[in-house]
Amino acid sequence: MFILDFLCIHPFNDGNGRMSRLLTLLLLYRSGYIVGKYVSMEMLIEKTKETYYEALQNGSAEWHDNKSDYTSFVRYYLGIVLKGYNEFQDRIEHLKYRKFSKADRVKSVFDKKLGIVRKSDIAILYPDISETTIERTLKDLLEAGFVEKVGKGRATGYVKKDCVPR
Repeated sequence: MFILDFLCIHPFNDGNGRMSRLLTLLLLYRSGYIVGKYVSMEMLIEKTKETYYEALQNGSAEWHDNKSDYTSFVRYYLGIVLKGYNEFQDRIEHLKYRKFSKADRVKSVFDKKLGIVRKSDIAILYPDISETTIERTLKDLLEAGFVEKVGKGRATGYVKKDCVPR
């Protein structure tokens, strides 16, 4: 709410947005949210610039009449903080599994993800693993009875054997 008020006051001729993002980091740090040390909150906001401006516009409507609704702006910023922590968790996961072989990393996807896992899910999670390695590992996991194939063709997915829907 402080950040929206700051932006509505617009105290400087230039740099209000940058200053608001610095103030956001300061407020987050002082409240114990340290994700900004490890993930660029500025970059997350930049990637969702349209949504940011929409939330800012919604929140600042009637601000000068003391009738503004902070909900969309606060919701937007909470989403950014959550996205930051999710990105940070992904980085930690990557570090955790980086010493695993490529086959072990493919197998680890079934421990991290519930339900059906598709080759594309694995490729997105581990872009450094070739499609051939993913296919070979899935074939090995099928033969070992660790996973079960679900669907056919492009819709083919794999489910951990003890999680197969009946």
